[in-house]
Amino acid sequence: MGELQFFLELQIKQGPEGTFVHQAKYTKDILRKFDKGDLKPMETPMSTQTALDADEEGEVVDQREYRGSIGSLLYLTATRPDIQFAVCLCAHFQASPRLSHRQAVKCTFRYLKYTPELGLWFSSASLLSLRGYSDADFAGCRLEHKSTSSTCQFLGSSLVSWSSRKQSSVATSATEAEYIAAASCCSQLLWMKSTLSDFGLSFRKIPLLVDSTSAISVAKNPVLHSRTKHIDVRFHFLRDQYEKGDIDLIHVETENQLADIFTKPLDLSIFAHLRGELGVCYPF
Repeated sequence: MGELQFFLELQIKQGPEGTFVHQAKYTKDILRKFDKGDLKPMETPMSTQTALDADEEGEVVDQREYRGSIGSLLYLTATRPDIQFAVCLCAHFQASPRLSHRQAVKCTFRYLKYTPELGLWFSSASLLSLRGYSDADFAGCRLEHKSTSSTCQFLGSSLVSWSSRKQSSVATSATEAEYIAAASCCSQLLWMKSTLSDFGLSFRKIPLLVDSTSAISVAKNPVLHSRTKHIDVRFHFLRDQYEKGDIDLIHVETENQLADIFTKPLDLSIFAHLRGELGVCYPF
């Protein structure tokens, strides 16, 4: 059948230096499908001033169209982690979408109009090493005041897994929110480690980069246990994995925290920097 070039709306370009995966055709198709082809381009998927809530007094919009656009955008996140946060945030309001929610989705379409060719680059020169990043936006949800956990995992220099999701319980502090996010990232790294062991690869002290020194202290220092009894016991396996040597918790400066792009809207300079660090780029 020849070299793989197109599969389930994924376009693949393979070369000696690596593989580029994108959905440019699919992006242009959904812009036409939802009649967004004439929108004015926008440089980020969501404004930093956007703060969505239920907006119960707002104008009701077509639920079918709104859900259809969200579903199409969610499939696009397979190669576009740069729109992950914006799409997931808008997805919370599918039950009763309002005009403000549709405007937020429109901003994402405007961004796609500006960057239809972006995709993920997987370098063939990348080393086979694991590392993860975790971050949290404390009480970022205006509906339930729950925090947003964001994680991303790299195999060498290539981004292979990422997530942006609302935490299941309300965190009472920023430290707790960061600790829960780090536990989620740790769980994903351990799963990846187990999967890669089937290919004869083994890893010890996998770096998990967190920008909260207090969350790192909670995981490393058993003396602080009395201050963390309120945190659900299922998250404390992070400390256990650190003590076993499977995970190494490392502090990273906020400006270099790659998972920050999955927690909240960012201004253009920070957004563009983190997007590039994730390996989201134009085809070579």
